[in-house]
Order: sequence, then structure tokens, then C-alpha cells
Amino acid sequence: MAIRKRLLGGTVLGATVLGTSLLAALALPPAARPTELEGQSWFKSPPWKVEFTNYWWYLMQAGAEYYFTVTLSEQAGSGLGGLVIRQTRGVDRDFPFFTHRTRAFVGRPRREGAAIPVQASFDQPSRTMTVRFPEPPTPGQTVTVALRPWHNPTWADTYMFGVQALPAGPNPVPASLGFATMPIYNLRD
Repeated sequence: MAIRKRLLGGTVLGATVLGTSLLAALALPPAARPTELEGQSWFKSPPWKVEFTNYWWYLMQAGAEYYFTVTLSEQAGSGLGGLVIRQTRGVDRDFPFFTHRTRAFVGRPRREGAAIPVQASFDQPSRTMTVRFPEPPTPGQTVTVALRPWHNPTWADTYMFGVQALPAGPNPVPASLGFATMPIYNLRD
């Protein structure tokens, strides 16, 4: 009986608090409940790839937009809290991004759905763009993040970006989505 009292809070107030928090958790749709283990958020079934689209292939082109598309399965177990995109290959390590012009939407490039609010930051020394979703997209959705550099790289090369998906929730454990490959050509070649 003492163990049962401890588990239930030991008092009517404790049982009420436990019951209220349990009801609040059950009131959330299953897709919105973060999967937590030892204080970390995980995907139950993580996304497994990123699709990359770029319509601007030549060096120094202004107005470029790089699209990173991720599809969350219905069984993801958590919404998409964000993406971490890091340049891992490419001669030009100095081309900057407009973080304030980073955007996201439901759907794919040239088939855009509803806009998704984002918070973006770019760390130049590590060449890492972190995009967070204050209102995480839910499992079953296809989400595209559009990054806008000031211009394409100044050197022709094959650029690669490692991409990780972050589950919504505290202390997210990233899921690797692989690499996005972006060839940049010289018009004179």
C-alpha cells in the first residue's frame, strides 16, 4: 500500500496532479507527443533521406535558393523540430547566407504549400546552418527548407552538405539524413 501511495502521489492532491498531467498528455494527438528517453527527444521512425534541389548551377549567380526536402513518416513519433545543414565539401568556404530570408513550407519546390515559421542561424567558421521550427511540422508531412546565399560560390566545384533532422522536444537527438550534392559550374568550361 505504501508503494502504491508513493506512485500515486500519496495524497488526493498528488493523485489529482498526476491524473491532470496524464490527461493533458493523453489529450495531445499521438503525432504531437515527443518521444523522450532519459531527457532526450528521439524519432520513433526517423526520416532517412534528404532531397536536394537547386535551379542555379553557375558560379556567382545571384538569387539562388537551395531546397532541402524531408518527408516525415506517419510513424515518426515526433514532429520535425529543425534541420542542421553543414557544408562538408567545396572549394569556396566563404559564401554567406541570408539567415533572415531562410524559409520553409509544406510540400516540394515549385509545389509549395503552407508556410512554416522558422528561426535560422548560420555559423560561418563551421559552415553550419541551423533551422528551427517553433511550430514543428507533424509526422506524415513533407517539408522543404529554402536557404538563400548572397550568391552561388565563386569557385566551380561539387559542394556537399551533411543534413541532420532534429525531433521536436527537449535535447533532440539528431537523425542523419545523408548528404546533399550541389555541382556548381563555370560558364566558360
